Amino acid sequence: MAAASGKARVLVKEKISATGIELLREQFDVDVNTDMTDAELKERINDYDALIVRSATKVTADILESSTRLRIIGRAGSGVDNIDVKAATKKGIVVANAPESNAMAAAEHAVALMMAQARQIPQAHASLKAGKWERSKFGGVELTGKTLGLIGLGRIGMIVAQRAKGLRMDVIAYDPYVASDRFRENGLEQAVDLDAVYAKADFITVHLPKTPETLGIVNDEAFAKMKDGVRIVNAARGGIVDEDSLVRALQSGKVASAGLDVFTQEPPPADFPLLAFDNVVATPHLGASTEEAQDKAGTMIAEQVAAGLLGQFVSNAVNIPSVSAEDMEAVGPFLHLAETVGKLIMALADGPVEEFTVQYEGQIAEQDTRLLTIALTKALLEGRVEDVVNYVNAPSIAEERGLKILEVKDRRSRDFTNLITLKAKGPKGEFSAGGTTFGPKHRPRLVQVYGHDIDIEPSKHMAFFRYEDVPGMIGRVGTVLGSRGINIAFMNVGRKKTEGAAIMGVALDDRIPQAVLDEIRALEGFSEARAVEL
Repeated sequence: MAAASGKARVLVKEKISATGIELLREQFDVDVNTDMTDAELKERINDYDALIVRSATKVTADILESSTRLRIIGRAGSGVDNIDVKAATKKGIVVANAPESNAMAAAEHAVALMMAQARQIPQAHASLKAGKWERSKFGGVELTGKTLGLIGLGRIGMIVAQRAKGLRMDVIAYDPYVASDRFRENGLEQAVDLDAVYAKADFITVHLPKTPETLGIVNDEAFAKMKDGVRIVNAARGGIVDEDSLVRALQSGKVASAGLDVFTQEPPPADFPLLAFDNVVATPHLGASTEEAQDKAGTMIAEQVAAGLLGQFVSNAVNIPSVSAEDMEAVGPFLHLAETVGKLIMALADGPVEEFTVQYEGQIAEQDTRLLTIALTKALLEGRVEDVVNYVNAPSIAEERGLKILEVKDRRSRDFTNLITLKAKGPKGEFSAGGTTFGPKHRPRLVQVYGHDIDIEPSKHMAFFRYEDVPGMIGRVGTVLGSRGINIAFMNVGRKKTEGAAIMGVALDDRIPQAVLDEIRALEGFSEARAVEL
């Protein structure tokens, strides 16, 4: 059921900040329904263009099975393990989260669990509240001079490391996906493997996503390699620290204490064995439960959902290749250019094209260009397949249709700081188009069409002509267009040599009819006349 206003509809199924709700209501129809059951969600999924959840709602393949309208699912938090990302991706639904919203809160909670263990604060508090004065019973250990071992050095892990350094702890960390420079810049020891962390750490805290590879990664074998009396913190995801193995390590005294905020089953059962240990500090998944984190999560996910519904790039989408903030800053300004070059190539193509080569030259070749290639792929497919094409499903649709796109990189560029060129093989041979950006605002420019150098700003309505480079050709085009009431906004020509072949690009105020193109192509000396809608 479409919204009466014609606006996209957003279902907010779990509580988010009022700031986030208001941001969405400025542009969309928003339905806040935190009492909706899973059965009702499945029944009404096609009433909405976007869905926002937290951790309680399980967005399963079954719920998504009948979805034809949903375009984006937003998770107001860092994890997405309650969403079937694979099923969503197959349907071209963007899944986005708010990974940075709770980073500070989660990191501070991990540090709090570490400190609570070190000084037995919960136990001493409970004893005092019970009317006892047991100073000798609750001796602790100092953090200064101790070694903290980090398993995972993402956003949260890095904040924990920085806080630990401030407490004058030594920090050793293992993360094979983090560059060595990041360790050195932050004064951290880089472990070659997990065993190196286990051998040196007095405290160990995990900061990993929950995946088949990380589930149970801290197990009996891992505990056996740790120092006697090690203290463990898990404020990441339940099950990363194997709970049965932790029970055995606590019973043997190998582990002196543990701080847990997450559990395999939440809430844990009444007879959960780890809660029976006096030396286990446990909290009910409070890592993100600060006022600041909740407000950030609501606002951030509202911004992500709005971007998705408005056809803009969703920077925190989890089913689009992850790009670092640094790489995103570098490649983001080129996303529109990449799509423009892709659309131009398909407009110029005479018949089906299956093989493409995208060449990145200059500074852009040093960056992670996967998103740019996806943008090109999206542009090549739009309007040519029955599916709705977006950044999520473009690669899989291309693969299904046998579309091949090869990436080539060259850090040297003769004429431009950055250059993106797309070459294609069609029924009439090879042809290409290339573009760059100018100025601090990265204004896109087309600088190569049909293998000819040109300099023209992309426009919504354009046309390109190939012709013999002899006097009067530009005038002929102007005469025809003028006689049909079609105004030229601006134009540029390119040629390889005097009296050879040339091309002309024109930006127009209106779409050029096919009959006018045919008329120009029929003029003496013209070989090609194509309209391009960008």
